[in-house]
Amino acid sequence: MRRRTFLGITTGAVASVSALSGRAASAAPAGHRADVVVAADGSGDFTSVQEAVDAADGSPFVIGVRPGTYRGRVVVPADRPFVTVAGLGRRPQDVVIADDRANGTPHPDGGTWGTSGSASVTVDGAGFRAHNLTFANLFDEAAHPEITGRQAVAVLTRADRVAFSRVRFLGNQDTLYANSTSAATVARAYFRDCHIEGDVDFIFGRATAVFDRCRVHSLDRQSTPAGYVTAPSTDIANPHGFLFTRCAFTTDAPPATVFFGRPWHPSQDPDAIGQTIIRDSRIDVHIGATAWSDFGTWPWRAARFGEFRNFGPGALVTQDRPQLTAAEAATRTIPAFLRGTDGWAPDRRP
Repeated sequence: MRRRTFLGITTGAVASVSALSGRAASAAPAGHRADVVVAADGSGDFTSVQEAVDAADGSPFVIGVRPGTYRGRVVVPADRPFVTVAGLGRRPQDVVIADDRANGTPHPDGGTWGTSGSASVTVDGAGFRAHNLTFANLFDEAAHPEITGRQAVAVLTRADRVAFSRVRFLGNQDTLYANSTSAATVARAYFRDCHIEGDVDFIFGRATAVFDRCRVHSLDRQSTPAGYVTAPSTDIANPHGFLFTRCAFTTDAPPATVFFGRPWHPSQDPDAIGQTIIRDSRIDVHIGATAWSDFGTWPWRAARFGEFRNFGPGALVTQDRPQLTAAEAATRTIPAFLRGTDGWAPDRRP
């Protein structure tokens, strides 16, 4: 059987996944077959994703996951770099890795889990990659009115050089936490052909993160405002925060009820000058004439927000929607955000 690769992951034969475009396949290097297989029915090497992660030895290690839903917290520690998790179904929804904790969910040792602790999947291992699967936080807000801390993270990344292709991220508030180990540490993340959905601040953190040809879907939480897409907390010393390019911003919410984002200052850090750039993307009607919001006492105009050459019914150009100049846009590109001092290109494996 013919094999193709993307982000260094073999497709076809044992590690069969949905076909990718010829352009994506031809751009990738030689791939790797699965080292171990996870199967809930016991037909693989392991029955849980965490068991497979624990078997990694620090060298490139590919985990194939057969179709099914895998419940339980997954942590990829810093001493397990170069782990790849690839869904072996035909579609990303065939493999679901999920848990259901929120910030305010009681912790068995006392207190609550907190936002970071709520993550279904936590990635601290550098060079992590995921392909063709779904990460979800299944916390049911309606079923737990007693829990007021409703931040419920599907994936928390703190490692550098992580990449996701054809992955779905599902949740409500704080779905995807793209972060780093400290404010002074730059951690880069690349999301290609992904689906990210939520309602409040559902893409947030201080990582340098590029979203390339992704669908960014705002759910309707049936309140006003209906939500906020991003809450970047980029450190002032980092010129690169969140970049969305060739994406589609879609919605279940009413027109003009969702903001592109607001500036998050963790612990009131004055140096967290968040950056979100949205360019060459289709914008649905949920984004209105004022696309950005203050966050408490922190004004959005002091953050690094901008758009360039967007289109669609929600791509308005107003005084409350700053536009990049052509010269500025030339420096806000995928390579500029990701290359760093080591020349990282996500389609190259270590």
